[in-house]
Amino acid sequence: MYSIETKTADKQSNNELLATSALTMLSTIMGTVALVGIHHRYRKQRHPDASLQDYVVGIRSQLQSLTSTPKPQLARFSHAYHQAAAAWQQAYHLPIDDRQNTNHHRVADFSALHTTTVLTRPICWVSGVASMPKNSVLANDDRRDDNDFGVVGIDADRQIVWQTTMPERVHDIVVQPVADIQSTFIGSRNRDVVVMGRRPSEKFWVLDTTTGQVKFAINAANNRHFYGHACYSLDGKLLYVTENDTISLDGKIGIYDAYDNYKKIAEYDSNGIGPHELIMHPDGETLVIANGGIKTEQASREELNLDSMRPSLVYLNRHNGALLEQIMPEHNQMSVRHLAMHDDGTVMIGIQFQGEKHINVPLVLMHKRGDTDFKPLIMPNGQWQRFHQYIASVAVDSARNLLCVTTPIGGCAAIYDLNTCTLIDDVSLPDCAGAAVLCHQSANKTDNHDVQSGFIVSDGQGQLTALDVHRWATAELDAVDKSKRIVIDSKLHMMSFDNHLQAL
Repeated sequence: MYSIETKTADKQSNNELLATSALTMLSTIMGTVALVGIHHRYRKQRHPDASLQDYVVGIRSQLQSLTSTPKPQLARFSHAYHQAAAAWQQAYHLPIDDRQNTNHHRVADFSALHTTTVLTRPICWVSGVASMPKNSVLANDDRRDDNDFGVVGIDADRQIVWQTTMPERVHDIVVQPVADIQSTFIGSRNRDVVVMGRRPSEKFWVLDTTTGQVKFAINAANNRHFYGHACYSLDGKLLYVTENDTISLDGKIGIYDAYDNYKKIAEYDSNGIGPHELIMHPDGETLVIANGGIKTEQASREELNLDSMRPSLVYLNRHNGALLEQIMPEHNQMSVRHLAMHDDGTVMIGIQFQGEKHINVPLVLMHKRGDTDFKPLIMPNGQWQRFHQYIASVAVDSARNLLCVTTPIGGCAAIYDLNTCTLIDDVSLPDCAGAAVLCHQSANKTDNHDVQSGFIVSDGQGQLTALDVHRWATAELDAVDKSKRIVIDSKLHMMSFDNHLQAL
Protein backbone atom coordinates (compact mmCIF):
# COMPACT_ATOMS: atom_id res chain seq x y z
CA MET A 1 0.00 0.00 0.00
CA TYR A 2 1.31 3.42 -0.98
CA SER A 3 2.01 5.89 1.77
CA ILE A 4 0.47 9.35 1.71
CA GLU A 5 3.87 10.78 0.79
CA THR A 6 4.19 8.38 -2.18
CA LYS A 7 0.72 9.27 -3.52
CA THR A 8 1.47 12.95 -3.22
CA ALA A 9 4.75 12.50 -5.06
CA ASP A 10 3.04 10.51 -7.90
CA LYS A 11 0.35 13.18 -8.29
CA GLN A 12 2.98 15.91 -8.40
CA SER A 13 4.96 13.93 -10.98
CA ASN A 14 1.88 13.50 -13.21
CA ASN A 15 1.10 17.20 -13.01
CA GLU A 16 4.67 18.04 -13.97
CA LEU A 17 4.49 15.61 -16.91
CA LEU A 18 1.26 17.18 -18.18
CA ALA A 19 2.69 20.66 -17.83
CA THR A 20 5.84 19.62 -19.72
CA SER A 21 3.75 18.06 -22.53
CA ALA A 22 1.60 21.17 -22.83
CA LEU A 23 4.65 23.44 -22.94
CA THR A 24 6.29 21.20 -25.55
CA MET A 25 3.17 21.26 -27.75
CA LEU A 26 2.83 25.03 -27.40
CA SER A 27 6.48 25.54 -28.21
CA THR A 28 6.16 23.31 -31.29
CA ILE A 29 3.13 25.22 -32.57
CA MET A 30 4.73 28.62 -31.93
CA GLY A 31 7.97 27.48 -33.53
CA THR A 32 6.16 26.20 -36.64
CA VAL A 33 4.18 29.44 -36.96
CA ALA A 34 7.38 31.47 -36.58
CA LEU A 35 9.23 29.42 -39.21
CA VAL A 36 6.34 29.67 -41.67
CA GLY A 37 6.12 33.43 -41.05
CA ILE A 38 9.86 33.98 -41.56
CA HIS A 39 9.93 31.79 -44.67
CA HIS A 40 6.84 33.46 -46.11
CA ARG A 41 8.33 36.95 -45.59
CA TYR A 42 11.53 35.80 -47.30
CA ARG A 43 9.51 34.39 -50.26
CA LYS A 44 7.47 37.60 -50.61
CA GLN A 45 10.67 39.61 -51.10
CA ARG A 46 11.58 37.52 -54.14
CA HIS A 47 8.12 36.45 -55.31
CA PRO A 48 5.51 39.18 -54.68
CA ASP A 49 2.70 36.84 -55.78
CA ALA A 50 3.50 34.22 -53.11
CA SER A 51 0.65 33.47 -50.71
CA LEU A 52 -0.03 31.43 -47.59
CA GLN A 53 -2.14 29.10 -49.74
CA ASP A 54 1.09 27.81 -51.27
CA TYR A 55 1.78 25.94 -48.03
CA VAL A 56 -1.59 24.21 -48.29
CA VAL A 57 -0.92 23.33 -51.93
CA GLY A 58 2.49 21.97 -51.03
CA ILE A 59 1.11 19.70 -48.32
CA ARG A 60 -1.63 18.55 -50.71
CA SER A 61 0.92 17.54 -53.35
CA GLN A 62 2.79 15.47 -50.78
CA LEU A 63 -0.40 13.80 -49.57
CA GLN A 64 -1.43 12.91 -53.11
CA SER A 65 1.73 10.82 -53.40
CA LEU A 66 0.50 8.78 -50.44
CA THR A 67 -3.06 8.20 -51.59
CA SER A 68 -2.25 4.90 -53.28
CA THR A 69 -1.16 3.37 -49.99
CA PRO A 70 -3.50 0.72 -48.59
CA LYS A 71 -2.89 1.82 -44.99
CA PRO A 72 -6.20 3.07 -43.54
CA GLN A 73 -4.38 5.45 -41.17
CA LEU A 74 -2.94 7.42 -44.09
CA ALA A 75 -6.29 7.40 -45.88
CA ARG A 76 -7.97 8.86 -42.80
CA PHE A 77 -5.17 11.41 -42.40
CA SER A 78 -5.60 12.48 -46.03
CA HIS A 79 -9.37 12.82 -45.53
CA ALA A 80 -8.80 14.95 -42.42
CA TYR A 81 -6.35 17.14 -44.28
CA HIS A 82 -8.79 17.80 -47.15
CA GLN A 83 -11.42 18.83 -44.62
CA ALA A 84 -8.96 21.25 -43.01
CA ALA A 85 -7.84 22.61 -46.39
CA ALA A 86 -11.45 23.33 -47.35
CA ALA A 87 -11.97 25.23 -44.09
CA TRP A 88 -8.68 27.16 -44.68
CA GLN A 89 -9.78 28.15 -48.18
CA GLN A 90 -13.17 29.27 -46.92
CA ALA A 91 -11.75 31.29 -44.02
CA TYR A 92 -9.35 33.24 -46.22
CA HIS A 93 -11.67 33.53 -49.26
CA LEU A 94 -9.25 31.54 -51.41
CA PRO A 95 -10.47 30.33 -54.82
CA ILE A 96 -11.52 26.74 -55.31
CA ASP A 97 -9.23 24.72 -57.56
CA ASP A 98 -9.83 25.56 -61.20
CA ARG A 99 -11.09 22.55 -63.14
CA GLN A 100 -11.64 22.27 -66.88
CA ASN A 101 -14.18 20.09 -68.61
CA THR A 102 -14.52 19.29 -72.27
CA ASN A 103 -18.13 20.40 -72.73
CA HIS A 104 -17.14 23.80 -74.17
CA HIS A 105 -17.08 25.42 -70.76
CA ARG A 106 -14.37 26.52 -68.35
CA VAL A 107 -15.02 28.07 -64.97
CA ALA A 108 -12.22 30.54 -64.26
CA ASP A 109 -13.15 31.10 -60.63
CA PHE A 110 -15.85 28.97 -59.00
CA SER A 111 -15.66 31.13 -55.88
CA ALA A 112 -17.35 33.95 -57.79
CA LEU A 113 -20.44 31.73 -58.20
CA HIS A 114 -20.37 29.42 -55.19
CA THR A 115 -19.67 29.86 -51.50
CA THR A 116 -19.10 26.66 -49.53
CA THR A 117 -19.04 26.40 -45.76
CA VAL A 118 -18.28 23.01 -44.23
CA LEU A 119 -18.17 21.35 -40.82
CA THR A 120 -16.34 18.08 -40.21
CA ARG A 121 -19.21 15.61 -39.81
CA PRO A 122 -20.31 12.78 -42.13
CA ILE A 123 -23.47 13.39 -44.12
CA CYS A 124 -26.48 11.14 -44.73
CA TRP A 125 -28.54 13.26 -47.14
CA VAL A 126 -28.14 16.05 -49.68
CA SER A 127 -30.92 18.53 -50.52
CA GLY A 128 -31.55 21.50 -52.74
CA VAL A 129 -32.44 24.76 -50.99
CA ALA A 130 -34.67 27.43 -52.53
CA SER A 131 -33.77 30.06 -49.93
CA MET A 132 -30.90 30.18 -47.44
CA PRO A 133 -30.83 32.88 -44.75
CA LYS A 134 -28.14 35.54 -44.82
CA ASN A 135 -27.75 35.34 -41.05
CA SER A 136 -27.16 31.59 -40.94
CA VAL A 137 -24.37 30.34 -38.71
CA LEU A 138 -22.89 28.61 -41.76
CA ALA A 139 -23.44 31.55 -44.11
CA ASN A 140 -20.68 33.85 -45.36
CA ASP A 141 -22.69 37.05 -45.65
CA ASP A 142 -20.33 39.22 -47.67
CA ARG A 143 -20.23 36.76 -50.56
CA ARG A 144 -23.86 35.69 -50.83
CA ASP A 145 -25.98 36.15 -53.95
CA ASP A 146 -29.38 37.78 -53.70
CA ASN A 147 -31.21 34.62 -54.80
CA ASP A 148 -29.84 32.42 -51.97
CA PHE A 149 -30.27 29.20 -53.97
CA GLY A 150 -28.10 26.39 -52.75
CA VAL A 151 -27.37 22.80 -51.79
CA VAL A 152 -26.84 21.43 -48.27
CA GLY A 153 -25.36 18.29 -46.77
CA ILE A 154 -27.24 16.88 -43.76
CA ASP A 155 -25.97 14.54 -41.06
CA ALA A 156 -27.70 11.64 -39.28
CA ASP A 157 -29.19 13.98 -36.67
CA ARG A 158 -30.68 16.20 -39.39
CA GLN A 159 -28.19 19.02 -38.81
CA ILE A 160 -26.60 20.97 -41.66
CA VAL A 161 -22.98 19.91 -42.24
CA TRP A 162 -22.16 22.00 -45.33
CA GLN A 163 -23.96 24.40 -47.60
CA THR A 164 -22.98 25.63 -51.03
CA THR A 165 -24.61 28.55 -52.83
CA MET A 166 -25.72 28.03 -56.44
CA PRO A 167 -26.24 30.59 -59.23
CA GLU A 168 -29.73 29.25 -60.03
CA ARG A 169 -32.44 27.12 -58.47
CA VAL A 170 -31.67 23.40 -58.48
CA HIS A 171 -33.84 20.30 -58.73
CA ASP A 172 -32.57 16.73 -58.48
CA ILE A 173 -29.57 15.63 -56.42
CA VAL A 174 -27.76 12.46 -57.56
CA VAL A 175 -25.13 10.69 -55.46
CA GLN A 176 -22.45 8.58 -57.10
CA PRO A 177 -22.73 4.88 -56.17
CA VAL A 178 -20.20 3.80 -53.57
CA ALA A 179 -19.11 0.34 -54.79
CA ASP A 180 -16.68 1.38 -57.51
CA ILE A 181 -15.40 4.37 -55.56
CA GLN A 182 -14.32 2.08 -52.73
CA SER A 183 -12.43 -0.27 -54.99
CA THR A 184 -10.83 2.26 -57.31
CA PHE A 185 -10.44 5.57 -55.52
CA ILE A 186 -10.07 4.65 -51.85
CA GLY A 187 -7.92 7.25 -50.14
CA SER A 188 -7.67 9.54 -53.19
CA ARG A 189 -11.09 11.10 -53.63
CA ASN A 190 -14.62 11.33 -52.31
CA ARG A 191 -17.83 10.43 -54.06
CA ASP A 192 -19.42 12.98 -56.36
CA VAL A 193 -22.87 14.47 -56.02
CA VAL A 194 -24.48 15.83 -59.18
CA VAL A 195 -26.81 18.80 -58.79
CA MET A 196 -29.22 19.37 -61.66
CA GLY A 197 -30.64 22.79 -62.47
CA ARG A 198 -34.41 23.22 -62.32
CA ARG A 199 -35.95 22.33 -65.66
CA PRO A 200 -35.44 23.62 -68.20
CA SER A 201 -31.80 24.39 -67.36
CA GLU A 202 -28.60 24.52 -69.35
CA LYS A 203 -26.31 23.47 -66.50
CA PHE A 204 -25.53 20.88 -63.92
CA TRP A 205 -22.82 20.88 -61.27
CA VAL A 206 -20.61 18.24 -59.70
CA LEU A 207 -19.83 18.63 -55.99
CA ASP A 208 -17.78 16.70 -53.45
CA THR A 209 -20.18 14.82 -51.16
CA THR A 210 -18.01 15.28 -48.07
CA THR A 211 -17.23 19.00 -48.34
CA GLY A 212 -19.81 20.38 -50.79
CA GLN A 213 -17.03 21.97 -52.84
CA VAL A 214 -17.92 22.53 -56.52
CA LYS A 215 -15.65 20.50 -58.80
CA PHE A 216 -17.22 20.96 -62.25
CA ALA A 217 -19.92 23.02 -63.93
CA ILE A 218 -21.24 21.34 -67.08
CA ASN A 219 -23.05 23.18 -69.84
CA ALA A 220 -25.67 21.60 -72.09
CA ALA A 221 -24.66 21.00 -75.70
CA ASN A 222 -25.97 23.20 -78.49
CA ASN A 223 -29.75 22.90 -78.99
CA ARG A 224 -30.14 20.99 -75.73
CA HIS A 225 -31.37 21.76 -72.24
CA PHE A 226 -31.64 19.56 -69.18
CA TYR A 227 -34.91 18.34 -67.69
CA GLY A 228 -33.85 18.30 -64.04
CA HIS A 229 -32.91 14.66 -63.34
CA ALA A 230 -30.03 12.24 -63.80
CA CYS A 231 -28.77 8.86 -62.58
CA TYR A 232 -25.49 6.97 -62.47
CA SER A 233 -24.65 3.54 -63.78
CA LEU A 234 -24.31 1.15 -60.85
CA ASP A 235 -20.51 1.24 -61.11
CA GLY A 236 -20.48 5.05 -60.92
CA LYS A 237 -18.62 5.46 -64.22
CA LEU A 238 -21.36 6.99 -66.38
CA LEU A 239 -24.01 9.63 -65.71
CA TYR A 240 -27.31 9.56 -67.64
CA VAL A 241 -29.21 12.85 -67.96
CA THR A 242 -32.68 13.64 -69.28
CA GLU A 243 -32.47 16.30 -71.98
CA ASN A 244 -34.57 18.05 -74.59
CA ASP A 245 -33.85 18.74 -78.24
CA THR A 246 -34.87 22.40 -78.41
CA ILE A 247 -35.53 22.18 -82.15
CA SER A 248 -37.52 18.94 -82.55
CA LEU A 249 -38.67 18.91 -78.85
CA ASP A 250 -37.86 15.19 -78.72
CA GLY A 251 -36.63 13.74 -75.46
CA LYS A 252 -32.98 12.71 -75.27
CA ILE A 253 -30.77 10.84 -72.82
CA GLY A 254 -27.28 12.32 -72.59
CA ILE A 255 -24.41 10.13 -71.41
CA TYR A 256 -21.49 11.69 -69.51
CA ASP A 257 -18.20 10.09 -68.50
CA ALA A 258 -17.64 10.61 -64.76
CA TYR A 259 -14.03 9.43 -65.16
CA ASP A 260 -13.28 12.09 -67.79
CA ASN A 261 -14.48 15.32 -66.14
CA TYR A 262 -18.09 14.52 -67.11
CA LYS A 263 -17.47 14.86 -70.83
CA LYS A 264 -20.56 14.08 -72.91
CA ILE A 265 -19.77 10.97 -74.91
CA ALA A 266 -23.13 9.96 -76.45
CA GLU A 267 -26.89 10.42 -76.48
CA TYR A 268 -29.97 8.56 -77.64
CA ASP A 269 -33.74 9.04 -77.81
CA SER A 270 -35.87 8.71 -74.69
CA ASN A 271 -38.68 7.42 -76.93
CA GLY A 272 -40.98 10.14 -75.70
CA ILE A 273 -41.45 13.84 -75.00
CA GLY A 274 -40.40 15.64 -71.85
CA PRO A 275 -38.36 12.94 -70.07
CA HIS A 276 -38.14 13.84 -66.39
CA GLU A 277 -36.80 11.40 -63.80
CA LEU A 278 -34.79 8.34 -64.76
CA ILE A 279 -33.38 5.55 -62.60
CA MET A 280 -31.17 2.52 -63.06
CA HIS A 281 -32.70 -0.95 -62.87
CA PRO A 282 -31.10 -3.38 -60.37
CA ASP A 283 -29.92 -5.50 -63.31
CA GLY A 284 -27.41 -2.71 -64.06
CA GLU A 285 -28.20 -2.85 -67.78
CA THR A 286 -31.58 -1.12 -68.03
CA LEU A 287 -32.56 2.53 -67.78
CA VAL A 288 -36.09 3.30 -66.58
CA ILE A 289 -37.39 6.66 -67.81
CA ALA A 290 -40.46 8.72 -66.94
CA ASN A 291 -41.50 10.45 -70.14
CA GLY A 292 -43.78 13.19 -68.83
CA GLY A 293 -45.23 13.74 -72.30
CA ILE A 294 -45.20 17.56 -72.03
CA LYS A 295 -43.46 19.85 -74.52
CA THR A 296 -41.95 22.76 -72.61
CA GLU A 297 -40.96 26.15 -74.01
CA GLN A 298 -37.52 26.83 -72.59
CA ALA A 299 -37.66 30.55 -71.82
CA SER A 300 -41.10 30.65 -70.17
CA ARG A 301 -41.56 27.03 -69.00
CA GLU A 302 -44.92 27.15 -70.79
CA GLU A 303 -46.48 23.73 -71.38
CA LEU A 304 -47.34 23.55 -75.06
CA ASN A 305 -49.30 20.33 -75.63
CA LEU A 306 -51.50 19.49 -72.64
CA ASP A 307 -54.35 18.29 -74.87
CA SER A 308 -52.15 15.96 -76.91
CA MET A 309 -49.78 14.67 -74.24
CA ARG A 310 -48.31 11.18 -74.60
CA PRO A 311 -46.71 10.19 -71.30
CA SER A 312 -45.08 6.80 -70.85
CA LEU A 313 -42.78 4.67 -68.74
CA VAL A 314 -39.90 3.39 -70.84
CA TYR A 315 -37.23 0.71 -70.34
CA LEU A 316 -34.10 1.19 -72.47
CA ASN A 317 -30.87 -0.71 -72.92
CA ARG A 318 -28.41 1.69 -71.29
CA HIS A 319 -25.59 0.80 -73.69
CA ASN A 320 -27.28 1.49 -77.03
CA GLY A 321 -30.66 3.05 -76.20
CA ALA A 322 -32.66 0.15 -77.65
CA LEU A 323 -36.31 0.24 -76.57
CA LEU A 324 -37.16 -2.76 -74.38
CA GLU A 325 -40.64 -1.88 -73.08
CA GLN A 326 -43.01 1.11 -73.14
CA ILE A 327 -46.19 1.42 -71.06
CA MET A 328 -48.82 4.17 -71.32
CA PRO A 329 -51.06 5.26 -68.40
CA GLU A 330 -54.83 4.99 -68.62
CA HIS A 331 -55.31 8.74 -69.20
CA ASN A 332 -53.13 10.69 -71.62
CA GLN A 333 -52.83 13.60 -69.16
CA MET A 334 -51.32 11.45 -66.41
CA SER A 335 -47.80 12.84 -66.66
CA VAL A 336 -45.33 10.16 -65.53
CA ARG A 337 -42.88 12.26 -63.51
CA HIS A 338 -41.07 10.77 -60.52
CA LEU A 339 -39.68 7.31 -59.90
CA ALA A 340 -38.14 5.13 -57.21
CA MET A 341 -36.75 1.62 -57.60
CA HIS A 342 -37.46 -1.27 -55.24
CA ASP A 343 -34.60 -3.74 -54.86
CA ASP A 344 -36.80 -6.43 -56.46
CA GLY A 345 -37.07 -4.43 -59.70
CA THR A 346 -40.52 -2.94 -59.10
CA VAL A 347 -40.74 0.67 -60.24
CA MET A 348 -42.66 3.09 -58.01
CA ILE A 349 -44.23 5.94 -59.98
CA GLY A 350 -45.51 9.36 -59.00
CA ILE A 351 -48.03 11.01 -61.35
CA GLN A 352 -48.78 14.69 -61.94
CA PHE A 353 -52.20 14.92 -63.55
CA GLN A 354 -52.64 17.74 -66.05
CA GLY A 355 -56.39 17.33 -66.64
CA GLU A 356 -59.47 18.90 -65.12
CA LYS A 357 -59.53 19.19 -61.33
CA HIS A 358 -62.71 17.15 -60.92
CA ILE A 359 -61.23 14.06 -62.63
CA ASN A 360 -60.07 11.46 -60.10
CA VAL A 361 -57.17 9.31 -61.35
CA PRO A 362 -54.64 7.18 -59.40
CA LEU A 363 -51.46 9.13 -58.69
CA VAL A 364 -49.20 6.41 -57.26
CA LEU A 365 -48.52 3.41 -59.49
CA MET A 366 -46.26 0.36 -59.63
CA HIS A 367 -44.81 -1.53 -62.57
CA LYS A 368 -42.52 -4.49 -63.10
CA ARG A 369 -40.94 -5.54 -66.37
CA GLY A 370 -43.24 -7.84 -68.29
CA ASP A 371 -46.45 -6.42 -66.83
CA THR A 372 -48.80 -5.14 -69.51
CA ASP A 373 -50.19 -2.30 -67.39
CA PHE A 374 -49.61 -0.24 -64.27
CA LYS A 375 -50.84 -1.35 -60.86
CA PRO A 376 -52.25 1.53 -58.78
CA LEU A 377 -51.85 1.61 -55.04
CA ILE A 378 -55.01 1.72 -52.96
CA MET A 379 -56.38 5.04 -51.73
CA PRO A 380 -59.18 4.87 -49.10
CA ASN A 381 -62.49 5.49 -50.86
CA GLY A 382 -60.56 6.29 -54.02
CA GLN A 383 -59.95 9.84 -52.81
CA TRP A 384 -56.86 10.66 -54.84
CA GLN A 385 -57.87 14.34 -54.67
CA ARG A 386 -56.12 14.33 -51.28
CA PHE A 387 -52.87 14.72 -53.25
CA HIS A 388 -54.24 17.57 -55.41
CA GLN A 389 -53.19 15.76 -58.60
CA TYR A 390 -49.49 16.28 -57.86
CA ILE A 391 -46.82 13.87 -56.55
CA ALA A 392 -43.47 15.57 -55.96
CA SER A 393 -41.17 12.80 -54.67
CA VAL A 394 -41.22 9.03 -54.35
CA ALA A 395 -38.98 7.11 -51.92
CA VAL A 396 -38.93 3.37 -51.23
CA ASP A 397 -37.59 1.41 -48.27
CA SER A 398 -37.00 -1.98 -49.86
CA ALA A 399 -35.93 -3.68 -46.62
CA ARG A 400 -39.23 -2.86 -44.89
CA ASN A 401 -41.40 -2.76 -48.03
CA LEU A 402 -42.56 0.81 -47.39
CA LEU A 403 -43.21 3.66 -49.81
CA CYS A 404 -43.37 7.39 -49.12
CA VAL A 405 -44.82 9.99 -51.50
CA THR A 406 -45.10 13.74 -51.02
CA THR A 407 -47.27 16.53 -52.38
CA PRO A 408 -46.49 20.19 -51.68
CA ILE A 409 -49.80 21.27 -53.18
CA GLY A 410 -51.75 18.81 -51.03
CA GLY A 411 -49.47 19.59 -48.07
CA CYS A 412 -48.95 16.02 -46.94
CA ALA A 413 -46.65 13.01 -46.99
CA ALA A 414 -48.18 9.54 -47.27
CA ILE A 415 -46.68 6.17 -46.40
CA TYR A 416 -47.83 2.92 -48.02
CA ASP A 417 -47.39 -0.71 -47.04
CA LEU A 418 -46.18 -2.37 -50.25
CA ASN A 419 -47.10 -5.82 -48.99
CA THR A 420 -50.78 -4.91 -49.31
CA CYS A 421 -50.50 -1.72 -51.44
CA THR A 422 -52.58 0.05 -48.79
CA LEU A 423 -52.14 3.43 -47.17
CA ILE A 424 -50.78 3.32 -43.61
CA ASP A 425 -51.43 7.01 -43.03
CA ASP A 426 -50.81 10.48 -44.39
CA VAL A 427 -49.21 13.27 -42.39
CA SER A 428 -49.95 16.96 -42.82
CA LEU A 429 -46.70 18.74 -43.79
CA PRO A 430 -47.27 22.06 -45.61
CA ASP A 431 -45.16 22.53 -48.75
CA CYS A 432 -43.36 19.19 -48.33
CA ALA A 433 -41.53 17.81 -51.35
CA GLY A 434 -38.25 15.95 -50.69
CA ALA A 435 -38.36 12.38 -49.38
CA ALA A 436 -35.67 9.78 -48.63
CA VAL A 437 -35.18 6.68 -46.49
CA LEU A 438 -34.44 7.56 -42.89
CA CYS A 439 -30.81 7.17 -41.85
CA HIS A 440 -30.36 4.56 -39.11
CA GLN A 441 -27.23 5.92 -37.44
CA SER A 442 -28.78 8.87 -35.60
CA ALA A 443 -27.42 9.34 -32.12
CA ASN A 444 -30.91 10.32 -31.01
CA LYS A 445 -32.63 7.25 -32.40
CA THR A 446 -35.37 6.00 -30.11
CA ASP A 447 -34.92 2.84 -28.11
CA ASN A 448 -38.62 2.03 -28.40
CA HIS A 449 -38.77 -1.42 -29.98
CA ASP A 450 -42.33 -0.77 -31.17
CA VAL A 451 -41.03 1.71 -33.76
CA GLN A 452 -39.09 0.98 -36.93
CA SER A 453 -37.37 3.46 -39.21
CA GLY A 454 -39.22 5.07 -42.07
CA PHE A 455 -38.50 8.26 -44.01
CA ILE A 456 -37.20 11.79 -43.78
CA VAL A 457 -39.25 14.51 -45.50
CA SER A 458 -38.15 18.07 -46.23
CA ASP A 459 -40.41 21.06 -46.81
CA GLY A 460 -40.42 24.69 -47.84
CA GLN A 461 -41.03 25.77 -44.25
CA GLY A 462 -37.52 24.65 -43.25
CA GLN A 463 -38.46 21.40 -41.53
CA LEU A 464 -36.69 18.06 -41.80
CA THR A 465 -39.26 15.60 -40.47
CA ALA A 466 -38.57 12.00 -39.51
CA LEU A 467 -41.54 9.71 -40.05
CA ASP A 468 -41.04 6.50 -38.06
CA VAL A 469 -43.52 3.74 -38.85
CA HIS A 470 -44.93 1.64 -36.01
CA ARG A 471 -43.61 -1.90 -36.36
CA TRP A 472 -47.14 -3.37 -36.29
CA ALA A 473 -48.70 -0.79 -38.61
CA THR A 474 -47.98 -2.82 -41.72
CA ALA A 475 -48.91 -6.24 -40.36
CA GLU A 476 -52.01 -5.31 -38.34
CA LEU A 477 -53.22 -2.00 -39.70
CA ASP A 478 -56.65 -2.14 -38.11
CA ALA A 479 -55.21 -3.09 -34.70
CA VAL A 480 -53.04 0.02 -34.42
CA ASP A 481 -54.61 3.33 -33.53
CA LYS A 482 -54.27 5.72 -36.48
CA SER A 483 -52.63 8.39 -34.32
CA LYS A 484 -49.85 5.93 -33.37
CA ARG A 485 -49.06 4.43 -36.78
CA ILE A 486 -46.46 7.08 -37.64
CA VAL A 487 -44.25 8.86 -35.10
CA ILE A 488 -43.46 12.41 -36.25
CA ASP A 489 -40.29 14.28 -35.24
CA SER A 490 -39.49 17.59 -36.95
CA LYS A 491 -36.35 19.74 -36.79
CA LEU A 492 -36.61 23.32 -37.99
CA HIS A 493 -33.92 25.11 -40.01
CA MET A 494 -33.86 28.71 -41.18
CA MET A 495 -34.00 27.84 -44.86
CA SER A 496 -36.51 26.67 -47.45
CA PHE A 497 -35.82 23.14 -48.68
CA ASP A 498 -36.48 22.49 -52.35
CA ASN A 499 -37.96 19.68 -54.45
CA HIS A 500 -35.70 16.71 -53.78
CA LEU A 501 -33.76 15.07 -50.99
CA GLN A 502 -31.37 12.18 -51.63
CA ALA A 503 -29.78 9.70 -49.23
CA LEU A 504 -26.16 8.61 -49.45
